[in-house]
Amino acid sequence: MSCGSCGIKPNGCKSNGGCNTGSCNRLNTYDWLYNLPVADVDTSCRVIEVSFNNGSRKDFFRNLTLQQFEKGDLISVEGVSGFDVGEVSLTGEIVRLQMRKRNVKEENPEMKKILRRASDRDIEIWRQNKAREPQAIIRSRAIARQLKLEMKISEVEMQADGRKATFFYIADGRVDFRELIKVYASEFKLKDEMRQIGARQESAKVGGIGSCGRELCCATWLTDFKSVNTAAARYQNLSINQSKLSGQCGRLKCCLNYELDTYLDALQDFPDNCDTIRVTKGSANLVKKDIFKNLMWYMLPDSSKQYPLTIERVRKIKSLNEQGVIPEELEAVELTSSKPKEVEPEFVDVVGQISLNSLEKADKKRKQQQKQQRQQQKPQQRQQGNPQQKGQPPKRQLPQQRPPQKRK
Repeated sequence: MSCGSCGIKPNGCKSNGGCNTGSCNRLNTYDWLYNLPVADVDTSCRVIEVSFNNGSRKDFFRNLTLQQFEKGDLISVEGVSGFDVGEVSLTGEIVRLQMRKRNVKEENPEMKKILRRASDRDIEIWRQNKAREPQAIIRSRAIARQLKLEMKISEVEMQADGRKATFFYIADGRVDFRELIKVYASEFKLKDEMRQIGARQESAKVGGIGSCGRELCCATWLTDFKSVNTAAARYQNLSINQSKLSGQCGRLKCCLNYELDTYLDALQDFPDNCDTIRVTKGSANLVKKDIFKNLMWYMLPDSSKQYPLTIERVRKIKSLNEQGVIPEELEAVELTSSKPKEVEPEFVDVVGQISLNSLEKADKKRKQQQKQQRQQQKPQQRQQGNPQQKGQPPKRQLPQQRPPQKRK
């Protein structure tokens, strides 16, 4: 069995439906307990994690059948007054860890059940209803625009049997969509469900490539979206540039929180209440903190130069200021560049980039050689041609006179 949604290789990844090439690895979780032997079958986890709509939505279902399912299998589960088709994403003991992470109890009586392994008929009906989704998005957006509702339909997800449709929308405030549901029910002839999502959830459903050159974290592995503010950028000494700090969703990038804890731990060694220190030249204001070199950069008034100070020096100046003593100098640290100087190569790099100066030099050299060749050819042509000088007319040759003949 090969992965049908993998477009990188012609025949799919051939890994039993679980593609690890990045194309259909959306919100995937590695089952590191897959080879763990089960001592007792009765105590094993009978709950299976099932993903829908290419991994954009996941849910837990109880397996009361005698069949054993593996990752990548298509199964039919209970839906709203019908059935739905999903793909098995996790099985075994790791499902319990995922349920504990999402605060889902294994003894929940409202948990839906797995019906059977998806048959050919189930898959055919599921694909027919999935083909209706693009037209449903276009029509639902047109209806919402006609009703003048301030909302955006982001995605429409059809149930496998075609009896229910979930409309995911984005709105800044509360939307009264009671009239909208009536129009949708009469237009699509199915049960409607409206679900509001945020900008980050929409970006996760759409997907894309981030500024780092890789797939978006929200579209591959990130499931919990935490709030991100500009304080995370300030702690990391990043420039507050909205265009650079914002992601494709228009919000601050989630990756700003990845290294924030490391920066906060490193900043604990820096002294507090040292934003301003006084010296003879005036009050120096703190500009930034360098956690890699353990330096604090200050700037004096009426000067644009920044002075790096060690943590010990800042603490000493602060203690002197509290005693009423004002030191004369900051005693900044002299920084030396640790990078070695780049040595220019002595050979001509014909494969890499060639500067315009080298091209101009080669052109001048070629012109000089052509000029020298012309000058060498001129005297040779003069020797082979007429030896007469320029400006003088050629001499006129007189006819030869015959010698006089003697008379007989």
